Amino acid sequence: MHTLSLPHGELALPAFFPDGTHGAVRCLDACDLVNCAVPGLVMNTYHLLVRPGVSTIKALGGLNRFCGWNRPILSDSGGFQVFSLIRENAKYGEIRKHEIVFYPDNGGGKMLLTPEKCIQAQFAFGSDIMMCLDYCTHPDDSPEVNELSVSRTIEWARRCRSEYDKHIAARGSSSERRPLIFGIIQGGGDVMQRRLCAKALIDIGFDGFGFGGWPLDGEGKLLVDILRETADLMPGHLPKYAMGLGRPEEIVSLVDMGYTLFDCVIPTREARHGRLYLFDEDISPAMLRAGRFYRFYYIADDKHFRDDSPVSVGCDCHLCRHYSRAYLRHLYKVGDSLAYRLATIHNVRFYSRLMELLRGEA
Repeated sequence: MHTLSLPHGELALPAFFPDGTHGAVRCLDACDLVNCAVPGLVMNTYHLLVRPGVSTIKALGGLNRFCGWNRPILSDSGGFQVFSLIRENAKYGEIRKHEIVFYPDNGGGKMLLTPEKCIQAQFAFGSDIMMCLDYCTHPDDSPEVNELSVSRTIEWARRCRSEYDKHIAARGSSSERRPLIFGIIQGGGDVMQRRLCAKALIDIGFDGFGFGGWPLDGEGKLLVDILRETADLMPGHLPKYAMGLGRPEEIVSLVDMGYTLFDCVIPTREARHGRLYLFDEDISPAMLRAGRFYRFYYIADDKHFRDDSPVSVGCDCHLCRHYSRAYLRHLYKVGDSLAYRLATIHNVRFYSRLMELLRGEA
């Protein structure tokens, strides 16, 4: 089992980080997350730049102290969100050779997102894992746009690394563990562009690598070939980050490809919509690759009206240890926010149990 030594603790891989985009996981606090055995969180640099801002977070002691979270934080660059918004409406800004010009909706005026500013912000946050700013693409983009994406991604990664090295050098001989910095491999579905990008990023030198770009086809299925090809391009001894993925069965497949780090909004979002994840009875590591190994529980189903059993007999989460299916259904029916907290606790614990199974700990 591979373990990363990070400023805020040891991280056993493979690992799943819930999304705490704005500095919080929806409906849960830090104690809930610790009780769910969550090893770390993903937060978004762009969103935190917009609100509450770098200076505020830095003045309050960094993200960990600000959020009451004493375990690792991976900060995404926010490039994907900015690119998505600009694609949706040109009023949000433009993507230039050396920077992204952005006009957020909070009325704060023009924002410049550069590789240097991205790294500076992540140091101010006190992040454990920092992501380079990359040039994100869309599945419909032309080969010319993919080539441009790779060129910009490499150049921006070089600038990110240079800024990172300046900050590390300024620390001198500090005994603190340094944060890690990851590069992101772009190239769309073009294998040659992926290879070119990966080679350049490896030559620059990073502590880990992420799969950049859209990982799903038009039917929402994994682009298995390009995901596997990209994983094979990443050095085997370094973390491989499948950004924004995935469903439980996808994570199992991706671990078999070599990926070791994951994040996704699925467990929290689905909980708020009344859809909970359940392992099949007597789940074991071997069952993860023997076909479907989990099912769904739908809170609104009438059959749970007087069901005194827990959502999942084998689950050790706060919901399953203390409350019945009937009570959870009642909370949803009356619109009590406790329903969202309890359901989210369950789904997040499902994902942490999945990673324990994949690490052979359960």
